[in-house]
Amino acid sequence: MTKLSVNVNKIATLRNARGGELPNVTQVAIDCERFGADGITIHPRPDERHITKKDVYDLKEVVTTEFNIEGYPNERFMQLIKDTRPTQATLVPDPPDVLTSNAGWDTQKHVDFLKGICAEINACGVRSSIFVETNPQMIDYAQEIGVDRIELYTGPYAENYGNDAEQAVLPYVRTAKRAQALGIGINAGHDLNLANLGFFKRSILGLDEVSIGHALIADALYFGLEETIKKYKELLV
Repeated sequence: MTKLSVNVNKIATLRNARGGELPNVTQVAIDCERFGADGITIHPRPDERHITKKDVYDLKEVVTTEFNIEGYPNERFMQLIKDTRPTQATLVPDPPDVLTSNAGWDTQKHVDFLKGICAEINACGVRSSIFVETNPQMIDYAQEIGVDRIELYTGPYAENYGNDAEQAVLPYVRTAKRAQALGIGINAGHDLNLANLGFFKRSILGLDEVSIGHALIADALYFGLEETIKKYKELLV
């Protein structure tokens, strides 16, 4: 079964809109786990527009499933990883001012940089993952980097799913097969939702984990958090 990691960034965004602790990010994370989530994902950006530095340390104290911290591996990010020792650190190539993660690493161009970063992460006892697009060549360099997993950027899949699902998923199938052949684990995330997740899961054999935030939190407005997590989990069996 593919694991579901719930990204709670949007909970922090809602809280920050008014200040205070409503909704409470740590309590929502606890509830997500209680409702069946296999992990909690956060992306603490430098401007703290959603997850704050304090949230990172607070969540470390309460998350009992897998804790995944994603972000650009600058000095601030790496210190958070070393301090909290999450289950997984997912590296994204975002500059500080982007709205959301919408591109993967050029692993060929950044091979030496990422090799050093992943070595630091692994030395902390933390699983390393890097955000990539559907280019098998990038997977070959990921192996050289020594990363434990890749996270497939599924934005293009979600965008094209309604037009031709088979064609939309084909590049992901090819890239995933290459990763599996090289012994690299496979995660996925970005714009996966109740409409397109099931087909993606069935198409990508050996899919270890999906990280879902925006769509899941939006669905929870209608179905409630517990029922929404149940619906997503049912698609991952």
